[in-house]
Amino acid sequence: MRSVLLVIACASVALAQTPTVFDGGVLNGASFVKGQAVTPGSLVSIFGTNLASHVAQADTIPLSNTLGGVSVQFVNGNTMLSAPMLYVQPDDPANNVTSQLNVQIPWELVPGGAAATVSVIVDNNGTKSAPLQFTAGPFSPGVFASGGRAIAVNNSDGTLAWPSSVVPGLMTHPAKPGDILIVYATGLGQLQSTPPADGQNSLDETRRTLVNPSVFVGGLSAQVLFSGLSPQFVGVNQLNIVVPNVPAGDAVPIVLNMGGVITPSNITIAITQ
Repeated sequence: MRSVLLVIACASVALAQTPTVFDGGVLNGASFVKGQAVTPGSLVSIFGTNLASHVAQADTIPLSNTLGGVSVQFVNGNTMLSAPMLYVQPDDPANNVTSQLNVQIPWELVPGGAAATVSVIVDNNGTKSAPLQFTAGPFSPGVFASGGRAIAVNNSDGTLAWPSSVVPGLMTHPAKPGDILIVYATGLGQLQSTPPADGQNSLDETRRTLVNPSVFVGGLSAQVLFSGLSPQFVGVNQLNIVVPNVPAGDAVPIVLNMGGVITPSNITIAITQ
């Protein structure tokens, strides 16, 4: 009986381990660039230890403020706001994997979108992390990508602007100069109109960003036809751009610049002539 009670007691201690957010562990949910501010309304990934006890993924919109027994609060002075949750993942030491939470930063965390030092607290099944400070800023652009290839969809046929047949079973082909691409990003900042409720998509109206990013494809400026919220996704920006006349290549860099914050140049699309 004692051995059984000891096992139960040890299991309880393990379940109650305090969650810890890594210093610098609140990152843009698309680019994962370290040392960069993140922006209200955007998607972020939070890295640490003991942040979740099992994998869980959101399957409804609006997003819930709890997922898999995990909740996240962002704090700015006397303001504490709960984060809409997309995904939670526990530690997996055997595979050198740390805990990860994907959440939306509430739009109202920093009024006016100015720069501010704020904090995050993770609650894992009733056990809270110590507050971890990070910087919120007006812009934190990041382009969503897979394997270094931008999630950039050709508006004419809905295919990804990647090399042809690069992914078995997925229709892809390079874009041509003059094509209109839909590029998915996050962290493009304030909107011209009232943002949707936290955790909600933007199907109810078209919302443009207050500032358009500069977009460069292969080092050449691309015309930006639209910069705003993607209608169907939470916290995701959509850019409609015209591909400039750049040389062909399977890995042509696509770069965003907002207020001097520049996305990594190793995110690419494929171009043909």
